Amino acid sequence: MRIAMAQVPSGTDPAANLDLLRARTEQAAADGADLVVFPEAMMCRFGVSLDPIAEPLDGPWATGVRDTATTSAVTIVAGMFTPADTLDGRRRVRNTLIAAAPDGTVTSYDKIHLYDAFGFRESATVAPGSTPVVIEVGGHTVGLATCYDIRFPELFTTLARAGAELIVVPASWGAGPGKQQQWRVLAQARALDSSTIVAAVGQPVPPDPGVADSAAPTGIGHSLLVDPFGDVLAEYGDDEHLDLHELDFDRVNKARSTIAVLDNKMLHV
Repeated sequence: MRIAMAQVPSGTDPAANLDLLRARTEQAAADGADLVVFPEAMMCRFGVSLDPIAEPLDGPWATGVRDTATTSAVTIVAGMFTPADTLDGRRRVRNTLIAAAPDGTVTSYDKIHLYDAFGFRESATVAPGSTPVVIEVGGHTVGLATCYDIRFPELFTTLARAGAELIVVPASWGAGPGKQQQWRVLAQARALDSSTIVAAVGQPVPPDPGVADSAAPTGIGHSLLVDPFGDVLAEYGDDEHLDLHELDFDRVNKARSTIAVLDNKMLHV
């Protein structure tokens, strides 16, 4: 499988963000990608009201992603927002990953672990998901996780037990002291925990300093590709970047036979 990691910045205009997704998908497809992974909040960046932005999976934004996947003959994973419930009189959204396949199939994952940390309270406006999700790409099983999920190893081992050989983690990581180091360490740890390849794809540092310096998690760049032995195969800088990577799934099989953490885990503990 050839994976393209699209470290691109989203703005506040979903239509413009969809145009950017189309352009980068076409670029990756022309280079032979099978799977293109975009960041969390690709539909609209954090730091603005999300309720007016949210659309269902049959709405125009998700339909545009699906049509792009079909036209380009690749699978696309990207972050969007879908309508949810009302809490204390306030409408919430779901932080959703859309996974669109070349045959027109659309799968979605709603972020389970909400970012109520470092002074930010995602749960005030976002409803949590509850169900881990895997998809198939080119005969391989791919798990879906989003940003703050990367701090919770149980999700990654659950995805691995569901067959995932690769786990993609679209993100819009919050800036701050030590956050880049934590991002890197967590990606390595989750790959080791689950004996999978982890592709953690984040938003770059926003080009607008006012956005970059806001309290919202708007991205730090440094997308990572980590193999199941914890080796960092690729790490981007903090600017916009798109690159393709050939995945060696034999490394997954080797890690699972050599380290065997999934087999050796005592499930009752």
